[in-house]
Amino acid sequence: MNELTEMKADMVKELAILLMRQNKDMELNEALAIIFNSDTYQKVMDDKAGLYYQSPRYVFSFLDTEIKNGKIC
Repeated sequence: MNELTEMKADMVKELAILLMRQNKDMELNEALAIIFNSDTYQKVMDDKAGLYYQSPRYVFSFLDTEIKNGKIC
């Protein structure tokens, strides 16, 4: 696994942790499903967007807004 892939994987892990902390009853598989089906995830994976370089809390703010606006499939 290269460094870039690791950074992206770490971001997804941190997003899942933050999502489960916010929603105490949420299981890991549900948190990951939300993340993987989000626009935020697509941006984390996009090398040009560079979100994987940002802090997890900053990126989580995008995911949280996306969830609250009902844009997750």
